[in-house]
Amino acid sequence: MTKERFIVIGGVAAGMSAASRARRLKPDMEIMVFERTGDVSWAACGMPYLIADKVKSANNLVVYDTKFFKEQRNIDVFLHHEAKQIFPQRKTVLGKNIETGEEKEYPYDKLLIATGARSVVPPIKGIDLKGIFALRQLQEGVAIKEYIRQNSPKKGLIMGAGYIGMEMTEAFSATGMKVTIVEKMPNIIGTLDDEITEVVEEELNSNGVKIIKSNAIVEFQGDGSAVTGAATDSGMSIDADIALIGVGIRPNSEIAKDAGIALGRTGAITVNGRMETNIPDIYAAGDCAEAYHLVLRRNVYIPLGTTANKQGRVAGENAAGGNALFTGIVGTAVFKTFNLEVGRTGITEKEAKSEGIDYISNVIQHTSRAFYYPGNSHIKVKLVADRKTGLLLGAQMAGREGIAKRVDVFATAITARMSVGDVGNLDLGYAPPFAPVYDPILVAADELQKKLKYKK
Repeated sequence: MTKERFIVIGGVAAGMSAASRARRLKPDMEIMVFERTGDVSWAACGMPYLIADKVKSANNLVVYDTKFFKEQRNIDVFLHHEAKQIFPQRKTVLGKNIETGEEKEYPYDKLLIATGARSVVPPIKGIDLKGIFALRQLQEGVAIKEYIRQNSPKKGLIMGAGYIGMEMTEAFSATGMKVTIVEKMPNIIGTLDDEITEVVEEELNSNGVKIIKSNAIVEFQGDGSAVTGAATDSGMSIDADIALIGVGIRPNSEIAKDAGIALGRTGAITVNGRMETNIPDIYAAGDCAEAYHLVLRRNVYIPLGTTANKQGRVAGENAAGGNALFTGIVGTAVFKTFNLEVGRTGITEKEAKSEGIDYISNVIQHTSRAFYYPGNSHIKVKLVADRKTGLLLGAQMAGREGIAKRVDVFATAITARMSVGDVGNLDLGYAPPFAPVYDPILVAADELQKKLKYKK
């Protein structure tokens, strides 16, 4: 009797979480992982800190290597192996050894697609010049760090003002560069409302960062080999010794589409709570898959490491015969740039408006600690609630300390479908070094509750 075989396509967060979970539940299952790069099980979110030299070596970002997975978990990881095609009718995967060119069909009993996503690289003139990078794979982070070491660039250009752009702005600055951000939209960080992005802009400006909005880069210029600058659609010229492309990512879902697996309107793979696709015995998880949004009540594409790990764990458990469920997300995200912490969860006012939700919102500013305690600073909080029911729908925060864990409180409240009034009555911890008597969470909820009472 042959062993049941579980094939995983992709060896980073979702893929290795799935493989590891399946192994715990089914010690006798044969588990194979195909990873097209030379790296497995590494911390993608740590790359900006590698480039900033806060993390000294790329090896520090690697959680486990192939030897560990083979010897400790009996999982076979094939590096530089690409899955070329899936044949659902005969339940096989066509794999290719990228180094030798050899191709072979591998039968499976259960299959997980965890192919991740890739950087969007627009077809701009000069995009292939040396010194222009995207940041998605570990070796891209290594290449950026090495380029900075060898060339000592003085002027850095960030194309796109999203989360990665914010973190890489700080990373470039940490190496001594003067940084310019170019964003084609009227505001930076489109996933936040204006009241919060204003705080981010103030922080960037105070650290010498130049922000150019409502401009799209149409050409990169060079000296014959390396980048020296860029031009925008409004005629602006920007000097640059290094550039980062950070205009978004796209799910690697083509192999699924070619196999007849359904994609959502986002282009990512459609899955249910068990991480199953529309084809039996084929699962999908991570940055190539959609996730159910508990506020919007539909599938969305919000690729984050936390979601990838959890989805992978659920897929692996179910592939091993379990009955796990990924209930959904609320879009929680945090980032840091320079000395500012920023977080969001649920939906923003812009999102509520575009969804046609009858909402109400409010913005407050309050102290992070007791007003007399050293190190106290201000936190700005914006809340969004359902005008009719009073349910909390979203929260955004910016400040110099205590943002991430406070956003987690709001994420918990939204997941639990708590009302604004419920949040205002939470019994939160208090001591002068950590918070004022009335935490910014409570003040924000109380102020919005007043609006709900008197502005219906």
